[in-house]
Amino acid sequence: MANATTFADLNLPETILSAVTDLGFTSPTAIQEQAIPLLLEGRDVLGVAQTGTGKTAAFALPMLAHVDPNNRHVQALVLAPTRELALQGAEAINTFAARTGGLDVVAVYGGSAYGPQLGALRDGAQVVVGTPGRVMDMIDRGALDLSTIRYFVLDEADEMLRMGFAEDVEKIATGLPEERISALFSATMPKQIRMVAETHLNNPAEVQVSSPSSTVDTITQTYAVVPTRHKIGALARVLATTEADAALVFVRTRATAEDLAIELSTRGVQAAALSGDVAQKDREKLVDRLRQGSIDVLVATDVAARGLDVERIGLVVNFDIPREVETYVHRIGRTGRAGREGTALSFVTPKEKQRLRRIEKVTRTQMTQVELPTPAEVSGLRARKLLAEAVERHAVGRLHVYDDLIAEFIAAQEDAQNDGMELLSLADLVSALLALGVRDPGPQATDEPEKLTVGFTADDDRREKRGRREDRGGQRRGGFDEPGTTYRVEVGRRDGVAPGAIVGAMTNEGGLRGSQLGKIDIFPSFSLIHVNDELDQATLRRIAKARVSGRTLDITKDNGPRGGRRPSEAHADDSGLRKYRADRKFGEERAQRRQTHSNRRGSFKKSYRKDNRRSFRDSY
Repeated sequence: MANATTFADLNLPETILSAVTDLGFTSPTAIQEQAIPLLLEGRDVLGVAQTGTGKTAAFALPMLAHVDPNNRHVQALVLAPTRELALQGAEAINTFAARTGGLDVVAVYGGSAYGPQLGALRDGAQVVVGTPGRVMDMIDRGALDLSTIRYFVLDEADEMLRMGFAEDVEKIATGLPEERISALFSATMPKQIRMVAETHLNNPAEVQVSSPSSTVDTITQTYAVVPTRHKIGALARVLATTEADAALVFVRTRATAEDLAIELSTRGVQAAALSGDVAQKDREKLVDRLRQGSIDVLVATDVAARGLDVERIGLVVNFDIPREVETYVHRIGRTGRAGREGTALSFVTPKEKQRLRRIEKVTRTQMTQVELPTPAEVSGLRARKLLAEAVERHAVGRLHVYDDLIAEFIAAQEDAQNDGMELLSLADLVSALLALGVRDPGPQATDEPEKLTVGFTADDDRREKRGRREDRGGQRRGGFDEPGTTYRVEVGRRDGVAPGAIVGAMTNEGGLRGSQLGKIDIFPSFSLIHVNDELDQATLRRIAKARVSGRTLDITKDNGPRGGRRPSEAHADDSGLRKYRADRKFGEERAQRRQTHSNRRGSFKKSYRKDNRRSFRDSY
């Protein structure tokens, strides 16, 4: 039986309820129905929920109810493991606060300039959403005062631990006032997360929901394997040949939505972007234009498209395949609604095969791999439509105004033939006019091949399996002997560091892409990371300040053993590598460690027994 609870039943303030209604939401999801009343009452909450179940609204709506917009001090802090999640969270909270005047939300995250974020904090903001490393930096700089925090959220806690942010989160959480409302959300609930909850939450109420994992039978689910560089061309071809009245294209970020909508418009597609930054009034206008047919394609982020129900949408395109299965289910649910048929197409890069297979496994759906139209097929379809329109236009009549032009053209052709030039027939003329009508430029140099799709090959499978083995062993693709630059960071095996934590710090704080990073070797007191390109000084400074396992990375360019040789698997027994591992700095650190071992031994346990509180990092 359907859940009859509405948002109006949850006792939300009128301004927040109005904003939710404006977004088209009527009934809360399971996690929202359970968590919102508890948080409104001031209870701490421990939530088990995947991304895509509506958990952002579950903690954001009661948060806004507890925040005083007339008080310019920071009153709520949300920690997220990645800058993408921090931006998405801030975007969602801003959307929910559309009718709450005077409330400002600031996102702070690595990989971006400090200036604008510092300025926004100093101007006054009631809500801060950020990654642990950048939040710690803001605290150290005196730009973020934790003493006024009344509402604290730790989102994606299991991911936070996996990425090595335990120490930072521990420091942040212990610096918060004891009198506060706290919420912890995690996709899984292992022992470590429960211990964290016992430490930092006060008698929390536990809420747990099953993830939506089924898809609608009326939706045809397909995918195409497309290299990233050809995605835009692939999308243009799909939109040119689809029979759907309107399409909804999902992307991960606001910037991508805006850029893609502009690019589609230059290709003759009636497209617009919809993100959380779009004001509610403008959002309503965009949706109305989509309903009325003045635009046919909406490029949207997940947050902005929630609650969207437009009958014309017959096609959903995952331009960026989502990371979470639940997000995929919610996305494709924008079509095939109320018994209507719809199609969902996901663009998958060759590296995203496992993400696709996971979606298929959880949703118990076998997607169909499809080929994309070729330029000739696109032009042919457009030409047939144009010919059909020409026949309809002929039936209307009043074409005599063009008779004289055609007569002049025929006469000119006859004169040209008399001069020895080739005669252009009416059929040739019609073909050329059709080419112009369908915007076919003819033969020309282009970076876009006829066939844009590729396949998952046996080589892909071997690379994926090798990649997984290397990740487990602390290594990644790209050896130290390959072109690029190797850097040294001052965290190692004795710090309990994992390769994923180093990758997370360098991508989040340094603004690097994962594809830029190669092999990672973890030694007792330091680690080596191979990067495809040499990093500039600004990037190095940002990474140097990043914390992993409680230590700053202090990144420097590595010179390698004996005149620049890089350690590798093949050189594991090499005397130069043995000397490198026993370099002077490492030897000094090892000697110091031996001297102080007895003093350090058990120190944390003594401290733990004294205050009877578990450490976030110890839990991890």
